[in-house]
This record gives sequence, structure tokens and C-alpha cells, in this order.
Amino acid sequence: MLKASKSGRCQYLAFLRGINVGGNAVIKMADLKKAFEQMGFRNVRTLLASGNVIFEADHADRKVLAEEMEAALKKSFSKDISVMVRSMDDLKKLQSLEPFKGIKATPDTRLYVTFLPGKAKPRTITIPFATPQKEFRILHATSLEVFSVLDLSKGKGTTEAMNILEKEYGKGVTTRNWNTVLKALNG
Repeated sequence: MLKASKSGRCQYLAFLRGINVGGNAVIKMADLKKAFEQMGFRNVRTLLASGNVIFEADHADRKVLAEEMEAALKKSFSKDISVMVRSMDDLKKLQSLEPFKGIKATPDTRLYVTFLPGKAKPRTITIPFATPQKEFRILHATSLEVFSVLDLSKGKGTTEAMNILEKEYGKGVTTRNWNTVLKALNG
């Protein structure tokens, strides 16, 4: 069981980097759920098959939770899996920022939030940022998240966008579609 303070129960969402993407680090969600339950978390459920786990735990430092989860997942699955943890309250605050307000959604539009493992600023770009063809834009960022938009109709794909984010913030980031975050918040 992972360490946690006794200051109250909290609901969290763990984002596991690189799970079930492109055939890499394939883990069944039932096995992932079981691993989290064995770590001592309550009301565990997975969201989609891309390494999103909603759970309850005693209130704890999310960085400590992530480090302890990474160690437990390594033991359970024999794989190095990076984890980022946000409380549901953290995600509600992000939602209240209305980060994509004014963006016209089309079938080719992807709204992304990139979670950073620690406070960071971009290395070489200024935010807001847009690629020359404006197919990928970074709208704004907090110290721990980056909000971006990808327009697939302009010929570039997700891989190119993720490469830009990793170049600016490092390889330890993980990105989710904004709809995934909203789905977690709306239960």
C-alpha cells in the first residue's frame, strides 16, 4: 500500500505515459485496475484503453504518488511506465480556465492538454505559438499543463505535434485529448 497523509480522501486521475499506444506497453485495463487496487487505492476504474486510471486515496502529494506508482507498476508489469497524477479538483480548475474557448471544433480538430511532470517553461518558443502553416498551435500553458490545438486538415499529424511538445518540455510529458479529461470529470 502506498503512503498517504491522513488529511482526507481525494479522487485522482493517473495518466500513464505510452500505454497501449502504437502497440507499445500493452496492458489490459483489467490488469491495470487490479494493480491499482493492490496498491491500496479505492474505487478504481480505468478510462479508455490509453492508461488513464481514476481512483480514490487519502490526500497525498501527487509527485510522491506518481513515484510510488511507477515503482509498483514496474514490479507488476516489468516495464518502466511514467505516471502523472492530478486530483479531480486540479482538473476542475483547468476546466474552469476554458482553455479552448473560441476554438471552432471540426472533425479535423484535436484539442490537447499536455501534462508536465514538474513546473516547466518552453525551451525555445514563445506562447502563444503556431507552426508556419498554423496546423499546430499552443494556446497557453500553466506551470504544469500545456493546451494545444492540432488541425489535421492541414497535412500534419499528431506525431509532429507531440515532437514539438517533447522538444520544448522534455520526453517526460504525456498528452491527452481534452475530451478524455472532460469524460473523467463528467463521470
